[in-house]
Amino acid sequence: MAVHDDCKLRFQELKSKRSYRFILFKIEQQQVVVDKLGEPTESYDDFMASFPADECRYAVYDFDFTTEENCQKSKIYFIAWSPDTSRVRMKMVYASSKDRFKRELDGIQVELQATDPSEMSFDIVKGRAL
Repeated sequence: MAVHDDCKLRFQELKSKRSYRFILFKIEQQQVVVDKLGEPTESYDDFMASFPADECRYAVYDFDFTTEENCQKSKIYFIAWSPDTSRVRMKMVYASSKDRFKRELDGIQVELQATDPSEMSFDIVKGRAL
């Protein structure tokens, strides 16, 4: 599975310049491409609403949080979205390509696998950050 150069470029912009809050990626024509870019001002709810209900996606999310010591921090999450309602063949393609794609994105700190929106709720993401 090829990874379009734009995926790596946009990820670097998210990581170093914080140009985006999140990026959704999809597989089309045997390569991973950028599906949607989330503006820095967008919320976690905006991010959740970006996922199609019945299609797989990869996503990265720049999660800002405050530690118990009152320090501002951020972690980059990688989310593999594979809803139960998506086609079996697509789930297999996404599952088999995930590790290779993730290796292209240097700087992922937390990984989540989700088949249902509740598996990547804000509370779960926040819990994994601390």
